[in-house]
Amino acid sequence: MRIVLTIVLLVAGFTIIVDGCKSPKEEGKPVKSKSVADDFGKIDALPLEYKSPKDNPSTPEKIELGRLLFYDPILSGGKDVACATCHHPEFGYAESLELSIGVNGKGLGERRAFNRHNDIPFTKRNAQSLLNVAFNGIDNDGNYIPEEAPMFWDLRAKGLEEQATFPVKTLEEMRGHSFKEDSIANEVAKRVDKIPEYKQLFKKNFPECETVTIAYITKALAAFERSLVANNSRFDKYMRGEKNALSARELDGMKEFIKAGCARCHSGPMLSDFKLHVLGVQENEKNLVPDSGYNNTHAFRTPTLRNLRVTRPYMHSGKIQTLDNVMLFYEDLRGKPPPNKSITWDNLDSLAKMVKVEFKNIDAIVEFMNTLNDDNYDRKIPDKVPSGLPVGGMIK
Repeated sequence: MRIVLTIVLLVAGFTIIVDGCKSPKEEGKPVKSKSVADDFGKIDALPLEYKSPKDNPSTPEKIELGRLLFYDPILSGGKDVACATCHHPEFGYAESLELSIGVNGKGLGERRAFNRHNDIPFTKRNAQSLLNVAFNGIDNDGNYIPEEAPMFWDLRAKGLEEQATFPVKTLEEMRGHSFKEDSIANEVAKRVDKIPEYKQLFKKNFPECETVTIAYITKALAAFERSLVANNSRFDKYMRGEKNALSARELDGMKEFIKAGCARCHSGPMLSDFKLHVLGVQENEKNLVPDSGYNNTHAFRTPTLRNLRVTRPYMHSGKIQTLDNVMLFYEDLRGKPPPNKSITWDNLDSLAKMVKVEFKNIDAIVEFMNTLNDDNYDRKIPDKVPSGLPVGGMIK
């Protein structure tokens, strides 16, 4: 039996054809987007499987070791914050606060607050989701290199293995005042190395490991984070050939999304080009020093649009609470000054200037973006961690 799917979108004088002729053996392979004019960008399904770096192959055992470390506050200076504190499965491995509260805080999500006596700032930017982070850097043709995956809002790290060291070393995230930036990694490694259960698990997963180091810790963390995939949304199913996966209204929203120019930056299987753009988003007043982005250019990396239902608020500053308001932000770019007082129209990214969101189409576009949600992701939380500390840090 052959499934034949041909969709032709006539948009502003160009044609995008999504064409799939699939035999049973081909079922599950992404439908390729073909365009006679790529100016408006292309979007596609995520791969069904993810790749790992050659020097850190994924195994179920290594993923479980990484899970324990992810939830263990032993990795923080004051033993009160875990990776899961600000990247919790309840919020799609993101955070429901505008800016996260790391060190010297208590509670989870919107209930989290600093302790009474506090001299720790908020984290600088909104916590991004770890769902599908395995695919960071994937291009329109499905190509990506795990070791070079772009990380953070300002691209300051490549690959999950390198990324995992930054929160441990950052004052407001996990380090605190008790340790210096250049000593905390060794301190954390020594703590983990002294715990017999961890010692045994590291030896099992890394046979050459005689002493636990931060490099082994980050490899295990990266293996776990890379396993957090949510790659079977209704959009993915549609692009793989399930013609009834999206409604007519949602297909209209996809057409308007492309027509508005959103896919120029929110492109490829992750709905992100992983490049830096200046949008003039409102500053967050919680930052003691204004956030000037990459190299003081006010540029930030394009975020993915996947799983937005559970990863609000939005933008690097966390200042936009709803998807409708995100779209209104882009509609306003055409006729109003940017909300960020440090940015003028001339400073805006050229692609941002080309976005033309019409108010009448916002509801349909938001409906389309909601088809990018996949609620079937790993939410498993360990009952305990080898350090004996509270699972997830001080979140209760």
